[in-house]
Amino acid sequence: MIGITISVMQKKRNTMAKLKITGKQLRTLGYPEGPVISLAKNILEKQYRHQTLQEALVVLKNVLDAPIEYANDPVLAPIAEKLLPKPEAEGVEVSLNQQGIQFNVFGSEHIEPGAMNQMYQAAKLPVAVGGALMPDAHHGYGLPIGGVLAVENAVIPYGVGVDIGCRMCLSVFDINPAELKQKENYFTRELNEATLFGSGKQFENATNHEIMDSHLFNEIKILKPLQFRAAKQLGSSGSGNHFVEFGVVEITKKDEILGISPGNYLGLLSHSGSRALGANIAHHYTKIAKQKRRLPGEANNLAWLSMTEAEGIEYWLAMNLAGDYAAACHLVIHDKIARQLGRKPVKRVENHHNFAWKEMLDEKEVIVHRKGATPAGKNVLGIIPGSMTAPGFIVKGKGELASINSASHGAGRRLSRTAAMGSIILNALKDELKKHEVKLIGGGVDEAPFAYKNIEAVMQSQKALVDILGKFIPRIVKMDGAHIKPWHKTRNEIEGE
Repeated sequence: MIGITISVMQKKRNTMAKLKITGKQLRTLGYPEGPVISLAKNILEKQYRHQTLQEALVVLKNVLDAPIEYANDPVLAPIAEKLLPKPEAEGVEVSLNQQGIQFNVFGSEHIEPGAMNQMYQAAKLPVAVGGALMPDAHHGYGLPIGGVLAVENAVIPYGVGVDIGCRMCLSVFDINPAELKQKENYFTRELNEATLFGSGKQFENATNHEIMDSHLFNEIKILKPLQFRAAKQLGSSGSGNHFVEFGVVEITKKDEILGISPGNYLGLLSHSGSRALGANIAHHYTKIAKQKRRLPGEANNLAWLSMTEAEGIEYWLAMNLAGDYAAACHLVIHDKIARQLGRKPVKRVENHHNFAWKEMLDEKEVIVHRKGATPAGKNVLGIIPGSMTAPGFIVKGKGELASINSASHGAGRRLSRTAAMGSIILNALKDELKKHEVKLIGGGVDEAPFAYKNIEAVMQSQKALVDILGKFIPRIVKMDGAHIKPWHKTRNEIEGE
């Protein structure tokens, strides 16, 4: 059972002191006069009502200082949007096609209506030529998470997403995975020392890496001011659903492409993207795209840049730099831990799942946007994670054109973060971790396994898209711990009152 009934939880929460924020306090923080004051008050008093005033003001100050980093936050995005510069109402008005292109849906029984509606809108774009929706799909910004869209001679910044180059990386070590239990403290220490979690967090000293010497930092105007911060965030992991974890790798079949003999190995798996660098690139070029092409309603988030325009070419170069930067972040983490283990991995498997690629479709070059989707071309290796307790899968693509050579990027959310924090209690999470013998460092109920769809059912829905070559079973999981708050009472504390 996930938790207790909502009525009992509500009764418990109603007995607690309610958060009250004044407009004067917001103005003192630096909030401008206008609708953002009342909006911020309402959101914080409702969604953060069981936190202290000091904690709430810290949250508000963080949003004010870096609104772009909260542009995709499920709770704070409306505040961030009011603080971000608004695009001027100029450019060409673009109408959607009456009849959208056809697109294939995999695992429709797992997909919420909001994601379907977003995909129908994307299919009506004049530049769209192909699409697919993965079984882990859920509502997002622009394209739904789990959406795949092929377009002609254009790129959609929000078709890629804010976290450009968000990706998976798995290092497989020829080490007996039983050591994870025998030396749990040792492996826990290595995770704690290898990376840094938290929105906006930076290392005191930058890591030297060739990615920071890219000529694009000097040639593209927006990138130069981002270079110093990017250097200090290289090798960090961010927040949300990002993680670094040790686990057991089970290779179930011999495969020439994977090149690992069947058996059990120790694995290191990471999930994160391009940090502030990618977020700033996404916002900057989305703003330009919206200025150049004004689409109706929510489709406005699907504004595109032509690949014949200077801005489109710039975004393409900046996006690829952010993708390379994200890859470098993972390798910095994996190389640190490999040195500590004194072993080189016998195999690394890695893939983006928030990106755009130039590919061939119907003998024509197109740009394929995968926003929360794994590349699954013929013999292409990838990682599809489950949750902090559910297994991830090492897969090989079958090159299925019906999915535009794509598969899911994970299990997909069943509950939003807000819904998860309002309905899952900490004891339920602790019980689930104990049941699956998983040690969690950081992380909160917003990322609890109950918030995610059943990964086994999702994989069943895409048997035509990928072959499963092995599993990754989590054992020691590190995530951002910012969401564990005092008001997440345990089951005993709630039921005892």
